[in-house]
Amino acid sequence: MSETAPHQGLTASVIARLPKHLRRYVVDQDPEAYTPRDHAVWRHILRKLERHLADKAHAVYLEGLEKTGIGTERIPLLDEMNAKLARLGWACVGVRGFIPPAVFTELQAMGVLAIAADIRTHEHVGYTPAPDIVHESAGHAPILASRRYADYLKASGRTGFKAIASVEDQAVFDAIRNLSIVKEDPTASEEEIAHAEARLAAAGASRRYVSENTRASRLYWWTAEYGLIGSLENPRIYGAGLLSSIGEAEQCLTPAVKKLPLTAACADMEYDITRMQPQLFVARDFEHLFEVLEDFESTLSFRRGGDVGLEEALRARSVNHLVLGDGREVTFGRLAALHAAERPPAPGLSYALAELGAPVMISRAGQALGRPTAGRALVAFGEGALPERGPFTLKLESGLSLEGFCAGGDQVLALKATLGGRELDVPANALLLLSDSLPSVAGGPADPGTWDHWFGELEASAEGEGEALARARKAEALPEALAALYREVRSLREAGAAPPRARLDAIAAAARDFPDDWLLTCEVEELRESTVA
Repeated sequence: MSETAPHQGLTASVIARLPKHLRRYVVDQDPEAYTPRDHAVWRHILRKLERHLADKAHAVYLEGLEKTGIGTERIPLLDEMNAKLARLGWACVGVRGFIPPAVFTELQAMGVLAIAADIRTHEHVGYTPAPDIVHESAGHAPILASRRYADYLKASGRTGFKAIASVEDQAVFDAIRNLSIVKEDPTASEEEIAHAEARLAAAGASRRYVSENTRASRLYWWTAEYGLIGSLENPRIYGAGLLSSIGEAEQCLTPAVKKLPLTAACADMEYDITRMQPQLFVARDFEHLFEVLEDFESTLSFRRGGDVGLEEALRARSVNHLVLGDGREVTFGRLAALHAAERPPAPGLSYALAELGAPVMISRAGQALGRPTAGRALVAFGEGALPERGPFTLKLESGLSLEGFCAGGDQVLALKATLGGRELDVPANALLLLSDSLPSVAGGPADPGTWDHWFGELEASAEGEGEALARARKAEALPEALAALYREVRSLREAGAAPPRARLDAIAAAARDFPDDWLLTCEVEELRESTVA
């Protein structure tokens, strides 16, 4: 019977419940694709982490390993993890490496862990910049045993999902993803690595400003990924990046790493994903995380709306959406222009008119009210109403005057607009919406599924091609003779009895044919310690 049989189908049922626009980022876990050395990498890391973290991690960590279906001997099966995560109100799915931040945060807000199906190479046992199954499962999952921390992960996912990203953020994401792939590819040359690092540096330098999305990712990094908890003098580890990295776990509590009290100001602290961190932030307890998240959220456009949100969306030049006073949501391809009012139309709002670039989609409560339109849209702020159809003239307190013909469904023709006696250059045919306020401006489309249906990636298979290629090259880089030795060592261990010393000596001698592979030697030495002379 296959080792996947006891829980066959659990992960498939989780995937089936996901919205379509998220399902296309999910990949099946293929247990047979893990090499014998992959399992040895997992075992080496987990055994070392368990020993090292026993008195350094948050108390719930070791307990959480068992509660989330994670053992030390082999790479966990997602079906096994889902059987146990369900009791905690969570689930997991496999993904290939880095996925878009909006996808990661939406899954997290739903209580679904995105677990990178690949595993790091033996060269990167201590630390890897790439997402892998060690980091995602052994790092993130165990702390979910704390209900309060699990709630924080969902809440921070919702916050990250609503934060406004800039067009440059996508370039940085692509560069980080490329660098992680290259560094995990055993065939990558020094020139390829240098180029990937230079690409990331150039993408970072292209940023015109620090976006809300970047700040949200920093907050997540310094808490969920690299957070410490307790006192400044004697903190414990709870961040997944620390819990899953031998090198970071060994260094982070030493005087070499500066410890700072956690505040929302951590969102202004940059980090380098390719290196160990020189400073870390310490939370008082898990409740403290919510206090910091609330402080951070209060600075974001989805909470503030008005001028703050409009100006953030204008400089972002990305897909975002407005929430109007009547609850309608207007998603747009780009905020094209803002026109200042003569008199503020509402508290916190000093603009009379916003011009939204195509495409435009109207929704309510996250559900599209129709297909997106290819034309532009205008949102006029102030008290007023348009007729259902026919000619109209409208003068608003802001100083904006509008006239034209309503064709129905917010579509207007022959539109003319003046502001303070000056004629505005607006499209003659457009969607025209009126709103007496602007309570929120949030990142991304209000209805991600419908937007993705019309404008998402055409080739889902393109996602993860780089990671898949790197994984194939890792498998090719393992000679069959060496793989056979790893399999034999594992069989000897699983037999339970003390292995014959003569056979271990023979394996150790054969391992000398592979001088770059130190891990097999470690496995043999561990077995030798269990033998009787």
